[in-house]
Amino acid sequence: MINTKLFFRSLLLLFFCFAIGNAQGILTLENAIKIALENNYEIKIADNNLKMDKTNVAIGNAGMLPSISANASDNKSVQNTSQTRLDGTTVELKNAQNNNLNYGVGLDWTIFDGLKMFARFDQLKELQNLSDAQLKKTIVNTVSSVNSVYYDLIQEQQKLEDLDSTIVISKKRLEFTKNRYTIGKGSKLDVLNAQVDLNTDLGNLLKEKQIYANAKTLLNKILARDLKSDFIVSKNITVDRKLQLSELLALAEKQNPELIIQIINKKVSELDLKQIKADRYPIVQVNTGYNFNESTSSLGFNTQSSARGLNYGFTASLNLFDGNAQNRNEKIAKMQVENSKLVIEQQTINLQSNLTVAFQIYLTNLDLIDLEENNTAISKQNLDITAEKFKIGTITSVEFRAAQLNYINSKIRLSTAQFQAKLSEITLRELAGNLQF
Repeated sequence: MINTKLFFRSLLLLFFCFAIGNAQGILTLENAIKIALENNYEIKIADNNLKMDKTNVAIGNAGMLPSISANASDNKSVQNTSQTRLDGTTVELKNAQNNNLNYGVGLDWTIFDGLKMFARFDQLKELQNLSDAQLKKTIVNTVSSVNSVYYDLIQEQQKLEDLDSTIVISKKRLEFTKNRYTIGKGSKLDVLNAQVDLNTDLGNLLKEKQIYANAKTLLNKILARDLKSDFIVSKNITVDRKLQLSELLALAEKQNPELIIQIINKKVSELDLKQIKADRYPIVQVNTGYNFNESTSSLGFNTQSSARGLNYGFTASLNLFDGNAQNRNEKIAKMQVENSKLVIEQQTINLQSNLTVAFQIYLTNLDLIDLEENNTAISKQNLDITAEKFKIGTITSVEFRAAQLNYINSKIRLSTAQFQAKLSEITLRELAGNLQF
């Protein structure tokens, strides 16, 4: 006698274990983006570049601080020396030893260079901002790639389900045609056609499985994890139908990563020009130091001497003529600033153009979704009617196959339309700089 209560408890436990196992295998888009932000190599490299530029933002790196150095030298010599004095006497000494010891500290400080050091410091800040913008651009590009591949996987997963369902239909059709042939109401040709169509569907399924597996590998690559990691994705593609071109254009002018990079490049070029113009002004440096010197000699008027003390002073220099290099450098720097302005204008026009084109594609894809949803509903209704007629033998196997293909193709076209519309949405958000992550 089976314990009914125990049986249902076991069945319920098995169901929950199965559900948990499936849930563990689901990779949500949010988790995929999180993994990519943590693991992606391009993001890590861009982040390290930002850290290096942050480290470079220092007043010492801009030349505002003095340089202090310590020095020491100890020179010795052994010589055979001969000296003739004023009174005519001669003194000779073999292996005469001489020693000169010198050590101390010195400070050099540029206190004025035409404000070049301040322009350099501002430029270091802008270079940090540039690395930050490049990091954000890398993140946006990575998140966009994750979104695209993820929704492509959803589309391919839907195609697999559609192909599975058409195989079920094809198997039932083959079984039905075999039964009709067995009882003498069908032809061998119908059976062969049904078998060929089933084999075609099985072949299409194998190809689709390969495409699905390749897309999984690509996503794992972007996530920078084991390429063999298995997972399943969500089932639905939801497209935001409320995007407005005017709002996207306004956001893009403020947030587009590439446009921001070009604006920062212009500031860097302007600061380059400031530094070059600073070379027209004099450079003033101060220096000071404290030194100790001791000398010993085996022969001479002074056999030993020592000195210690402070030295200080300043130097000033002004470029009077350098072969017109200053004028050439300024002209080139001004042209670079002008080019950076032109690049910004060009980037703005390209951005507006790309957004306008992408928005039109987005609207078209939304219309295609509505159209294919209607087509799918009609083709499903047509397939149901055709199936009933096929069972009673009022239509041929070929007509049933046509209705079957119409239904499956309409579902695949619907999946494709949803995917393409989602890609358009991702592109618009990426261009506008408001892709969520």
